[in-house]
Amino acid sequence: MDALKAEIAVKRKALEPEGARPTKYMRRGELERLREEQENKEKEEKETKAREEREREEREREERRRQKVAAGVKQANAARTSTHSPHPEGSGANHSPAPDSALSFNISNEETVRRLRAKGQPIRLFGESDKDRRLRLRALELIEEKDHERHGGQNDFKKALEDVENVERQMQDRQVQDDSTRDKGKRKDTEASLANEILDLGLVKTDPDKLYPIIYYAMKRALKEWEQWMDERPEHVKRTTQGKLAAATQRQSAEYLKPLFKLLRARNLPPDMLARIAEIVHHMQKRQYQKANDSYLRLSIGNAPWPIGVTMVGIHERSAREKISADQVAHVLNDEVSRKYIQSLKRILTFAQTKYPPEDVTQLMG
Repeated sequence: MDALKAEIAVKRKALEPEGARPTKYMRRGELERLREEQENKEKEEKETKAREEREREEREREERRRQKVAAGVKQANAARTSTHSPHPEGSGANHSPAPDSALSFNISNEETVRRLRAKGQPIRLFGESDKDRRLRLRALELIEEKDHERHGGQNDFKKALEDVENVERQMQDRQVQDDSTRDKGKRKDTEASLANEILDLGLVKTDPDKLYPIIYYAMKRALKEWEQWMDERPEHVKRTTQGKLAAATQRQSAEYLKPLFKLLRARNLPPDMLARIAEIVHHMQKRQYQKANDSYLRLSIGNAPWPIGVTMVGIHERSAREKISADQVAHVLNDEVSRKYIQSLKRILTFAQTKYPPEDVTQLMG
């Protein structure tokens, strides 16, 4: 009897479709498996539809691009045919006019050649007409403008790093400029004598106007030596990350010092700042870097006392009120330009201490 029931169950199971739900009951695991299979099937169908949609859009986009290219080639051929036709008046009515970009970018052939050579591009491609060459130049200029707008928000340090990447290509140009500057006889001798002259701090009170050229050429000489020292490093040092950062710091400092040089040429520095910068240059020339660092601190953050509480309660001044004077203020807090060139002065001090160490170790900066 049991064998007969087992045989009937086997036959019934063989007749039922695969994956069909039993009529009496089903385990929870079987329900979960069926639901997962259905979800996977729906997900695969959605992915297949999305992939087909993307392929269709790509095909349409490629078809439109091919049509545009074919239209451009057809238009160029029509323009070339109308140019070489013996009857340009009659053929001009059968073809579309030139695009607006070509009309607005109508420059001479000499100017086109000059701009292409400046960009390092070939002045003429094979089978290229003057009009096509002007359009190619216009496309290159538009690409450069878009790249400039995309990179316009970068900071100064990143820009300096990019300048370091291009320094190898500019080495020959710099050598040519150095050779041309060596030919300037008397002016070069005057600058060298002023740069080598030890600054006299007595001129701060007697004749401040004589301090401006001495400070100017001393700072220029220190900046030039820093740049040469960077160029004379081994090639493997230049290509390291630390080497690139050091070169970028030097270029950034040279850029930050330009407002200070402009003030020195115009002889328009405030008296207190002129005195502090003169002290920095004087002690740097005498390799007294500790004293130069003290002058830098007085220039940057000042040493004025900070009045706490009530400073004026009546008609009488408080004691030591006169010590809060204009020559003791923190100039680094004035504006961003002052902060940048004051910070660059400290970088030049650090370089001078590295290249020209003092004989007395007590004069080293901390």
